[in-house]
Amino acid sequence: MKYSEEKIVEAFKLYTVLARDGYADVVSLQKFKADDDIRSLLESFSREVESVIIRTSEQIYLVPKTKLSPFHVSNDWIKRNYLRSGATNGDIYLLYFSSLILFGAFYDSYQSQEPTRQFLRQDEWLRLIQARIEQLKSLDEETLKGYEKEFSYNWSLIIEKWDDMDDIKETAKKQTGKTISRFSFLDTVKRFLIDQGLVTEIGDGEVTLTEKAKTIIQRFFMEIEYNKGIFEFIYSFERAE
Repeated sequence: MKYSEEKIVEAFKLYTVLARDGYADVVSLQKFKADDDIRSLLESFSREVESVIIRTSEQIYLVPKTKLSPFHVSNDWIKRNYLRSGATNGDIYLLYFSSLILFGAFYDSYQSQEPTRQFLRQDEWLRLIQARIEQLKSLDEETLKGYEKEFSYNWSLIIEKWDDMDDIKETAKKQTGKTISRFSFLDTVKRFLIDQGLVTEIGDGEVTLTEKAKTIIQRFFMEIEYNKGIFEFIYSFERAE
């Protein structure tokens, strides 16, 4: 399909905003929705950088689709900006795992279309993670290794990292980043998710999903094609209970 020079320039200007900021405002959203040429061009541009464009009611976002995307957040970047000195890939795995548990907590099944709760308290988030860790620990070593290969998650290392954290002071209302505890680790994960525009704090120890997060979850985490069944696996424990 041939596009006019005007449409190409307009679409590229919008793409540069997305590439720079990761999102564009409601005016850009209206252009994206109303103009087939601009929408088609933007989607083509995004495919070239292994990304996709998603839209909410107020904004559009450029989201990396694979690790090949230049917009993908690398493990090293997360370590430098969020995790303590000496952090390993095990800390990264636990951060991703904790994020998945948080996302899943807002839905009543791994294929839900809409959240079934408004917010999640940090103490409940911790309990949900602990429950999933205990369920993983209940599997025999051979089964666990099989799941590690199937889902590309190092479940054994996730269990080890979680168990190694100090839980003596878990009842404390405030935790600092200097304390190696489960609460302080979840504070770090929460800060990462807030900075990525995926959750918002709405009260003392309470977070809610953003429209960006809901759209990403519906489009990717709920689709077997993208998530390799990771949500189904994690929450199959719950259905079996």
